[in-house]
Amino acid sequence: MQVKQKPRRKKSFLLRLLVLGVAVYFVTTLIGLSNDLAKASAEYAELEKQKHSLELTIKEYETLLDSDSHAAIIEKAARERLGFVYSDEEVYIDISGN
Repeated sequence: MQVKQKPRRKKSFLLRLLVLGVAVYFVTTLIGLSNDLAKASAEYAELEKQKHSLELTIKEYETLLDSDSHAAIIEKAARERLGFVYSDEEVYIDISGN
């Protein structure tokens, strides 16, 4: 008596190729997303630094406005915006670009 063997199913080459293609797509998508996340995190950190700097500037302006001395406000504006200095001051200009 001969024992019948179950016919082996041939696994489809196309199915394997499709699964491999989907896996490669997922991996490349994840790598791209991780790069995007790193860039966004760096941009977020830079924006946080700018936010902190602006908050300090706002506090400085609030302090000037809360004080009763408007002369300090006028002096600060003349120094920063117009570049005025006192006659006995020495001005050093940094040309290194740093």
